Amino acid sequence: MPAPILPLIDAAAHWPARGALVGLDLGTKTIGVAVSDPDRRLATGVQTIKRKAFKADAARLLAIAMERKAAGFVLGLPINMDGSEGPRAQSTRAFARNLSQLTELPIALWDERLSTAAVERELIGMDVSRAKRAEVIDEHAAIFILQGALDRLANLRTG
Repeated sequence: MPAPILPLIDAAAHWPARGALVGLDLGTKTIGVAVSDPDRRLATGVQTIKRKAFKADAARLLAIAMERKAAGFVLGLPINMDGSEGPRAQSTRAFARNLSQLTELPIALWDERLSTAAVERELIGMDVSRAKRAEVIDEHAAIFILQGALDRLANLRTG
């Protein structure tokens, strides 16, 4: 049975109380990957995957999820500033649909507006060179996306 693809809050109801989440920042050339601890408090970068074909990319993501005993995925959904969805959001939804056919792990979609811009500002503030920023930006964006989702879930738990 394909995995459900839901907004974060709805997806959380399908995840067990504990278990890591894998956060993804889907770019056209790379996929930034982050993972949470089993208690879902802290997001940590794992790697940046250079995109090849969907099957190869998905196989690597599913291997990471298995290695980390993940309970689900959080995909950054690039919504436009006016709340509409453009081609990048449609591409993310298509990726989620294709991934859902290969796993039963619930997939959450999380609004990632300005995540890459925020990470870029942070890296510039840390005086990271342009070349180094290009290498790490997607992984750091995945951390930013996943940490935002974890913080939102924590706020829901504490009321």
